[in-house]
Amino acid sequence: MPYTYDYPRPALTVDCVVFGLDGQVLKLLLIQRQLEPFAHRWALPGGFVQMDESLDDAALRELAEETGVQRVYLEQLYTFGELDRDPRGRVVTVAYYALVNLFDHVVRAATDAENVGWFGLDDLPKLAFDHRKIIDVAIERLRGKLRYAPIGFELLPKKFTLTELQTLYEAVLDQELDKRNFRKKILSMELLIETDEVQKDVAHRAARLYRFDRQRYKQLEKQGFSFVL
Repeated sequence: MPYTYDYPRPALTVDCVVFGLDGQVLKLLLIQRQLEPFAHRWALPGGFVQMDESLDDAALRELAEETGVQRVYLEQLYTFGELDRDPRGRVVTVAYYALVNLFDHVVRAATDAENVGWFGLDDLPKLAFDHRKIIDVAIERLRGKLRYAPIGFELLPKKFTLTELQTLYEAVLDQELDKRNFRKKILSMELLIETDEVQKDVAHRAARLYRFDRQRYKQLEKQGFSFVL
């Protein structure tokens, strides 16, 4: 027999803050809501957790259903449970942040999203619910973790230049970095594999392409290696 609870239970949702890098601009993926509350307002991809799925599965499902984005780096961020965060009633949301190579995904609006698009951090529209607060927390988490873990490579293509890598760090951290010091530090870690390829179809001198050695990083991590930039 199903168990009967003595106390009312809040609804549970998931919301996803999806970051992508467009040139020198860090962007967020947002959907335009089709239904009330906040119909036609822009919001984070997300929705209610079903009874037969985990939180991670719910986040991945909602992201795929509403935006078409799949197979992403996804990490749980924080739980938001303010009493008035949802006009429909008591709703607690578990927020995630995801990192994607923006150009690897063709986004499309589906299910209860009428539109979907990428927005720069300085060009965000008015958002539904408490999603601006969730985004602010995600940005701080991303900036903090970028300094001690190589998660930034998730935002780049598999092969990249040192300039593209530095641009990524500058875009996320919102600060200019010394070119010489940055390259000296990142190359000294011996985590980049220099390929025999260079950029194509560029107006300037083509730069060398590199790959992140994920396997070597995992081996070093087990030995106590600290990725600090």
